[in-house]
Amino acid sequence: MTTKITAALLIFVLTLPAQDKNFFPKPSYFRETFSTPKVKVEMLPPVKLSDSVVDGKLELSLRNYLELVMANNTDIQISRLAVDTAQNAILRGHAPFDPFAQANFNSTRTKSLPTDALAGASTLQQLSQPLNFSYTQLLPSGTNYTVGFAESKSTSNSGFQNFNPAFRSDLQFSFSQPLLRNRGSFINRLPITLAHSRVRKSEYDLKSTLITLIRDAELVYWLGVQLRENLRVQESNLDVADKFLKRSQRELELGAISKLDIYQPELTFVQAQANVSQARYQVLQQDDAIRKQIGADLDPNIRALPIVLTEAPAPPTNSGAPDPEAMIAKAMTMRPDLKSAAQDLDIDDLTIRQVSNAMRPDLSLTGLYTSQGRGGTGYVRRNVFNDLGESTPITQIIPGGYGDAFSQMWGFGYPVYGFGLRLRLPIKNRAASADMADAVIAKRRDTLQVRGIEQTIRLDVLNAINQVEASKTAVELAVKSRDFAKLALEAENRKYELGTSQIQFVITAQSNLNRAESTVVTESVQYRRNVLRLLQVTGELLEERGVAIK
Repeated sequence: MTTKITAALLIFVLTLPAQDKNFFPKPSYFRETFSTPKVKVEMLPPVKLSDSVVDGKLELSLRNYLELVMANNTDIQISRLAVDTAQNAILRGHAPFDPFAQANFNSTRTKSLPTDALAGASTLQQLSQPLNFSYTQLLPSGTNYTVGFAESKSTSNSGFQNFNPAFRSDLQFSFSQPLLRNRGSFINRLPITLAHSRVRKSEYDLKSTLITLIRDAELVYWLGVQLRENLRVQESNLDVADKFLKRSQRELELGAISKLDIYQPELTFVQAQANVSQARYQVLQQDDAIRKQIGADLDPNIRALPIVLTEAPAPPTNSGAPDPEAMIAKAMTMRPDLKSAAQDLDIDDLTIRQVSNAMRPDLSLTGLYTSQGRGGTGYVRRNVFNDLGESTPITQIIPGGYGDAFSQMWGFGYPVYGFGLRLRLPIKNRAASADMADAVIAKRRDTLQVRGIEQTIRLDVLNAINQVEASKTAVELAVKSRDFAKLALEAENRKYELGTSQIQFVITAQSNLNRAESTVVTESVQYRRNVLRLLQVTGELLEERGVAIK
């Protein structure tokens, strides 16, 4: 089967898929942030089933059957969601680098009794209204920076207040750069790298799951073929038993046999009827399993249609014995479970790097810069105090306000700046040491699991090859037995025509031929199963069946 099968693997349509939120202040930001999420799960009906309906019957070749399995099988669609969940972890890994904005405003009014002469009023009344904005973000290099703006307004009835109301503006910038722990883009992006690695592992696991599900689905198909052939053989045996009974009844009428001799033909006929009835119910039961595999049980118009399986269990063609070492080498490169186990080693290496980073001292370089501005209505006095210790009269009032403070701030004439080092030295870090020991053990375990899987693959391939070769021999012997049964039937027919044989011998030869044909079908289907097993253990099943994962 070389034609690629389109894998329609989605049954759920989610109205809110995981995606990066839009930045503030776009309209979509408010819509997604403040609205209640409405997740709509729509169960899609099965597809492509009507394409296989011919003359009121559901005709299924193996190729069409697998197409419908990939398009409609519920287990396959559920297994695909594991990859989607793993991909969401990549988005989650970017979360530490998301910027964060903060705003703060307070208004505080105070009325108090002074306790010293510098209060400037008998009852001191003050109003403070600070406003702060800040923007913080972590960069992949590990640098954490904050840009902020602060504006404050204060009023007072103090007689010594030079600016009333007084405005103050501050433009602030600060940063912290790790020098040991959490230094560099690789370390800080490790959660994202780990998420990508786990996505690859989930894809390998999905392929392993699909191989198993496709194998199970094909086994269901071939079992349906085998049961149909068994029904055909049982119906043929019923015809033979019916002929034998009618012949015996005729001989009883002619007096050639006694009444005691008629019971055995009647018993044989009844047993043949029971075998046909049982075989027919087995076919109907297996058809229900086939409908479930392709999703036909979900469509009321399709599930009532009879199923016709067009594949015939033909005997295998003559082919040389496969090279075991070549098959093993192919399995080592194609088996997704081995690739998944090897991907665990990559995850272990990343985890060791992550734990090693946590064991380092936390040494950071810090810095800050602030530009200040002052403004407001200025009151000029001759002296602060007179001879009586009271505030002197105001000689001049200079108008001013928020603009003065803002312009001074952008003039950068009154800066505050500084640098520093911050060290957090773990004297004992037992948690990190235990995490490192666990990470090392996990890598040892995963390394041993890789070797164990390689050993299992080798054994599975050798056993599968032996089973295929044994099935070839069994089919060849079954075909020879069928050929001899044909010759025996021809001989009995010839002797009966010459009058040297009896009809029961002809009927017995016919029954032997039916059983031989049934054995050929059984061994041929078993050969198909063993070939299917070989494709599974070598990891070639999806490629051989033309299944493409999208």
